[in-house]
Amino acid sequence: MPDARLSALAGLASALLITGVAQAGQPTATLPPATPEHFTPRTESFDYVKREAMIPMRDGVKLHTVLIIPKGARRAPIMLDRTPYNADEETSRTASAHMAEVLPSTFDAITAAGYIVAVQDVRGKHGSEGEYVNERPLRGPLNPTKVVHATDAWDTIDWLVKNTPESNGRVGMIGTSYDGMMVLMAMDDPHPALKAAVPINPVGDTWMGDDDFHGGAFRLIGYDYYYAQDTVRGSGDDLWRRAYDDYDTFLRAGSASDFTREYGVDPLGFPQKLAAHPAYDAYWQGQALDKILATRPHKVPAMFVQGQWDQEDIYGAAAVWKATRGTDTAGEDRLVIGPWYHGQADRDGSAIGPIRFDGDTAAYFRRYILQPFLDAHLKDDAPPGDIAPVIAYETGTNVWRAYPSWPAPGVQTTPIYLQHGGGLAYTPGAARYGSLATAYVSDPAKPVPYRLRPIRPTYSTGSTWSQWLVDDQRIFSDRPDVLSFETDALTAPVRIAGFPQVGLWASTTGSDSDWVVKLIDVYPDEVASDPKLGGYQLMISSDIFRGRYRESFEHPRPITPNAPELYRWTLPTADHVFLPGHRIMVQVQSSWFPLYDRNPQTYVDNIFHAHPGDYRAATQRIFDSGAHDSFISLPLLPITPAEAASPGAKPPV
Repeated sequence: MPDARLSALAGLASALLITGVAQAGQPTATLPPATPEHFTPRTESFDYVKREAMIPMRDGVKLHTVLIIPKGARRAPIMLDRTPYNADEETSRTASAHMAEVLPSTFDAITAAGYIVAVQDVRGKHGSEGEYVNERPLRGPLNPTKVVHATDAWDTIDWLVKNTPESNGRVGMIGTSYDGMMVLMAMDDPHPALKAAVPINPVGDTWMGDDDFHGGAFRLIGYDYYYAQDTVRGSGDDLWRRAYDDYDTFLRAGSASDFTREYGVDPLGFPQKLAAHPAYDAYWQGQALDKILATRPHKVPAMFVQGQWDQEDIYGAAAVWKATRGTDTAGEDRLVIGPWYHGQADRDGSAIGPIRFDGDTAAYFRRYILQPFLDAHLKDDAPPGDIAPVIAYETGTNVWRAYPSWPAPGVQTTPIYLQHGGGLAYTPGAARYGSLATAYVSDPAKPVPYRLRPIRPTYSTGSTWSQWLVDDQRIFSDRPDVLSFETDALTAPVRIAGFPQVGLWASTTGSDSDWVVKLIDVYPDEVASDPKLGGYQLMISSDIFRGRYRESFEHPRPITPNAPELYRWTLPTADHVFLPGHRIMVQVQSSWFPLYDRNPQTYVDNIFHAHPGDYRAATQRIFDSGAHDSFISLPLLPITPAEAASPGAKPPV
């Protein structure tokens, strides 16, 4: 019986196998695919045409470029933006049939005026071929290659005017931040078809006061940018953290180099260059675009756009404007100073944080200042733009002003002196014996934060990094390592229109030190129109200075302990009115962390590599009366109460 059962089972298995083989040879039923083999979007109703091109450069590398062309355009100007931030995303902000919706608001006014917009990925980023070098230097000792951003811009413009039949052969360049630096670099050797340039908040000199250093102090927050930008061809990840509060993250890490090793930033090329060149040596001087462009013939009319509260590149626009006045003999350039954070000229300009302005100042700029300037240089037979050489939004009064130059003509450089006991006055304080000073202890183990904690990473979700320069400074007034000096309540308006300058007499028990000076507008105790601004302390202009560079930015030297020395530096430009009832305040401190790295207060050759034992507390003395009079020189421009109430500059027509 068992043998019979086994024979039966074997027969059944054989039958099933034969049946399976037969079924396998038959056609199998399928479902239709959801994705067609070929799909063409319906764009007949669109008011624009989108084209993509790989534009060849002189070395054979091709750069990915997206053109957005108004449908039916004829003899239209081209606006070019060269960016490391993804041309595809820049030209497809929304899914829409309307050109004005797919492009960022940077282009809203000129889009309505019929311009062609071209956005290009720079060499080595996103869709473009080649190798990416962050802040690639121009041709010279720092870059012996035949291709730079200037040549890439030249080759791109040459291709555009020859291959865009809808254009009139005139090209303008526009860009913000890094893109603004691309505009400046294109001006080094411009293509003849480049007829207008608009660098907005550009990187002009990253050591002297833009992204990476201010007054010789290093900006730690730059590591976030280089980690996201330089780790991949596209958009990289955010730099991870061990702590929620960046104050804790950077304090626990130690020196800047300790941080890069712990967080894996040290293999990246640009952070290595930062650590290798802590001083303003030939490496940085050879890339300073304000100095470079001052030596070039003026060929392209430019509109330099400065933000008064630009938290990233507050130096570049005004510095290049100032440096190139000698070459602009025809008076073609313009300077615009707006009440904006970094890049806000491209967005809504109605407010920064709690500080509100009279309407959307950025939309006003784009419609009444930017577009007439571009039309005059790029459109066929356009009338000259009726635009003053300098247009500045005067904060405090909240009006636009027009000036023939900057600093404004008629400015009277006037020192306002720190007074022993916390006062601030236009006459120096008297002292019976020598000098008076106010002391505080600066401890690197407990540095002064640059804003209210917890401090979130720069680009984290919900970050308010863009508005920190208008943060209320009252939160620091009670710290024993922050000194405050202020005037009585003003009885008449006080206007500044230019660059405040610091003259700080100070000593330290250490052999190196940082000095931070803030010029502040203190609001009245009560503000009926906006109660939350009662007593608000608004920074108007402020910056840091690293004491080792008091004699030379290129050749640092230790500070002699306990010896009074005069530290002089220039604060960012400002156009502001301190109104009656307000007070003028100056705050002084010795750290601004973790925006800037901590000074060990013990002289070391390179602070990037400071060891834990180098960080030592020091007693700082700020001389505020007598033989050593600390002051801020204010660029005062006379103003009457009636003028303070005037409407300011009218929109250009």
